[in-house]
Amino acid sequence: MDKVKVDKAVFFPSISLILSICGPIVIFPEAGGKIVTDIHHYLTFNLGFLNMWMGIAAFAAVLWLSFSRYGNIVFGEPGEKPEYSDFSWITMIFCTGIGAGLMYWGAIEWAYYYTAPPFGLQPGTWGAAEFAATYGIFHWGPIGWSFYALPALPLAYCYYIRKQSVFKISETLRQILGDRVDGPIGKIIDILFVFGATGASATSLGLSTPMIATCISSITGIPISLNLKLSILFIVTLIFSISAYLGLKKGIQVLSNLNVVLMLTVMCFIFAVGPTMFILKMGTTSVGLLLQNFFRMSTWMDPVNNSGFAENWTVFYWAWWIISSPLMGMFIARISRGRSVRNILTGAVVFGSMGCALMFVTIGNLGLDLQLRGQMDVIGTLNDAGPYLAIVGMLKTLKFSSLVILLFAVVATIFSATTFDSISYVLATATSESISENQEPERWNRLFWAFSLAIIPTTLILIDGPLSAIQTISIINVIPGIIIMVSMMVSFIKMVKADNHIM
Repeated sequence: MDKVKVDKAVFFPSISLILSICGPIVIFPEAGGKIVTDIHHYLTFNLGFLNMWMGIAAFAAVLWLSFSRYGNIVFGEPGEKPEYSDFSWITMIFCTGIGAGLMYWGAIEWAYYYTAPPFGLQPGTWGAAEFAATYGIFHWGPIGWSFYALPALPLAYCYYIRKQSVFKISETLRQILGDRVDGPIGKIIDILFVFGATGASATSLGLSTPMIATCISSITGIPISLNLKLSILFIVTLIFSISAYLGLKKGIQVLSNLNVVLMLTVMCFIFAVGPTMFILKMGTTSVGLLLQNFFRMSTWMDPVNNSGFAENWTVFYWAWWIISSPLMGMFIARISRGRSVRNILTGAVVFGSMGCALMFVTIGNLGLDLQLRGQMDVIGTLNDAGPYLAIVGMLKTLKFSSLVILLFAVVATIFSATTFDSISYVLATATSESISENQEPERWNRLFWAFSLAIIPTTLILIDGPLSAIQTISIINVIPGIIIMVSMMVSFIKMVKADNHIM
């Protein structure tokens, strides 16, 4: 089999852009962080309404495409069966899409809403508690997963129906830009994609590392130190590097299946030994509140009081989903041979939303119950000792707490590994010149991106730098991200009509 050549016009400029922008942040953390924060604040508070409208449009597009004739389009040969089983397909999408960040925010996000609730509610009231248990499910729900699923359609169409060997974001825009995608415009689009994907994903590893370190420290008594954090980073990097080397079927698929089984085990245990009735009742209430207030939450920007809730949370979350969407679109497209438009959209949105909701309903409501009953001052611990100790403190209240904390740490570790395993695979694909259906990116290319994803958080841990600044840099790309996403969907419709694929 012929070797997959690296696209030097994308590979090297992408690395240069990452180093040129992230380098000053590392060297001059305070000044660089302030500049990035100011730009982000301006975009969020002045153009945040674009994110909100984009969320509504993405959700509407999923509904329309799923239930229209477009939903019948199958990516592959007529009658071809899906390449992966439903379970493996769902687990790979889920683990790639959310990572260990879900375990962090699923456990503690409610606390921020409870103390600073939306809609003018008074902090600490029963109304604040109910919306605190609901908003996390909303932010990790159907709109976010709609952002993830939609870009997969034009990518899969180009790759599996038009049989184009170039698997890149720029290639999906050929119907609009023509041969210009082969020139500087196309290269710029792909370079921006690699930059945004690298920044968005590398920060997640930095977020999960201290959480895993706190769990290990709680069980073993080893003090949380630089050496412990670096050791965890090394283990996670080693796992996803080996998996990236093995490829999709032997690496990513196996890790994802294992991870979801372990995650469900932890959630079932918390449900069984934790506040079972409170989890059931508040979970039911949250689903009801979400259904009743879905469009209110999707459009609420608090223009009178200007509390900043929408900008700090919903606008920020939508920006994060948008920036990550081309990356997820590429991965979903790559593993969706033999699946239909309807299958991809409904599968990703429904099962992705359900998986995230399960985390918020179980461990999130464990913490909320502890706070309401006065068994543990979760919010006080959060403010005084930080979120990681608050999360571990919540788990310590359970029976067999050491075992639960150990499993929690293992799941977070594998979550991180599967996420970066998948992302390094996609980045290697995006920086290859062409790649056929039966080929995979060169192993050295996959390993290069695997280690590159670990360098940013490792460097920032060493210098105690602002991880959030690198994260914010990625989100500044949200306006180009919106333009590219809209263009991809317009191009998809144009391709289908040009090929007369739906009659």
